[in-house]
Amino acid sequence: MALFSGFANIGKVPELRKRLLFTLVMLAVYRIGVFVTIPGVDRNVMQAVVNKQGGGLLGLFNMFSGGALGNLSIFALGIMPYVSASIVLQLLTMVFKPLDELRKEGEQGQRKINQYTRYGTILLSVVQAFGIAMSLEALNNQDLSDSARVGDVVVHAGWGFRIMSIITLTTGTAFMMWVGEQITERGIGNGISLIIFAGIVDGIPTGLFQYFATNKGNIQPLNLAAVTAVILATVATIVFFERGQRRIPIFYARRTVGRRVYGGQTAHLPLRVNTAGTIPPIFASSLLMFPATLANFKVPGMAQLQGALSRGDWVFNVFYVGLIIFFCYFYTAVTFQPVDVADNLKKQQAFIPSIRQGKQTADYIDHVMSRLTFGGSLYVAAVCIVPTIISEAFHVPFRWGGTSIMIVVGVALDTVNQIEAHLITRNYEGLSGSGGKATRIRGRRDV
Repeated sequence: MALFSGFANIGKVPELRKRLLFTLVMLAVYRIGVFVTIPGVDRNVMQAVVNKQGGGLLGLFNMFSGGALGNLSIFALGIMPYVSASIVLQLLTMVFKPLDELRKEGEQGQRKINQYTRYGTILLSVVQAFGIAMSLEALNNQDLSDSARVGDVVVHAGWGFRIMSIITLTTGTAFMMWVGEQITERGIGNGISLIIFAGIVDGIPTGLFQYFATNKGNIQPLNLAAVTAVILATVATIVFFERGQRRIPIFYARRTVGRRVYGGQTAHLPLRVNTAGTIPPIFASSLLMFPATLANFKVPGMAQLQGALSRGDWVFNVFYVGLIIFFCYFYTAVTFQPVDVADNLKKQQAFIPSIRQGKQTADYIDHVMSRLTFGGSLYVAAVCIVPTIISEAFHVPFRWGGTSIMIVVGVALDTVNQIEAHLITRNYEGLSGSGGKATRIRGRRDV
């Protein structure tokens, strides 16, 4: 009952109600744009291409774009250029000192970095749009079935089509970036994450309908029940680990300024189990699916490599797990700097009990973070690989792997937390409150 009363309280807060309505309108605009096709293409033929190459990068990007690539819409590039530009900027802060100093300037520096990210998004969009235009023209002479060609993807190939595609796709990505930023600023949740969330969730009803239509009269309830149980267990595991934290105790030194005494307080430094998020499985999937995509374009040697890395095979799974663990460590090292954390603690006259300030503090935090990352990487690898293995064992096609489930659950948890923050700020019971007391969804103390 507390959960239903929490949802009922949403309508009692005017600002929250406006933010939710604005978010839904922006997501609706995005979903409408998915069905607006770029000029000069036949999207029916493109859908046949995506269905044939579903195991390659086309299938992966089409899923994250919510079917926009299969429809050859103005949003076919999706929001991935923005994500890629953000990752590149984060990597550059490690090797380019001016960017690192800009990051340390606080909110003003972050605004400048966001501006550079937008410029990088436009540049990547232009490059990727040109690549898509050239790839679409190359698909004109490709057989889409074993018997006959279905048709040409591009009606009138040439530089006119290429320039129009670059302008259209780049504008679509810029508009999606603007929509995401508007949702973050004026709506609820992280706008970029919600756009990816909407694209993944949108494909669930279609996938279920296709499964029941294909297996009409041959539905196996026990297999469906087993796969459903695995999905629910996967969701529970994701919630368990994503909320998990290792809290390092911190003490602030007591100091006297005039007649006032500051410090002498106790706090904690929360370290997440999965700091890298969903970036490692996305990178790993992209690398392993790249040979399949190149093989479809007749690149020499890629067909043999694709055969050795067929999806679902034990070789594929071993490489997939290994790459996920590698990228978990790599991305955590990029985004979390123990030296900076130790310096900030020293400036605030804070210390960890029994640990010297400075280098020893940084080494201790790095040691704890390495142990957490090891457990977190194993969790991410298990979540990404187990649903696929189970679905293949029970012969139930499941197109949404652990990566998609992680994104959906993570974005949902973040959005619920923000809704609860608005409710609790205005003295309303949160979504997880009980007995008239608001209780936010918190991370557990230790794992």
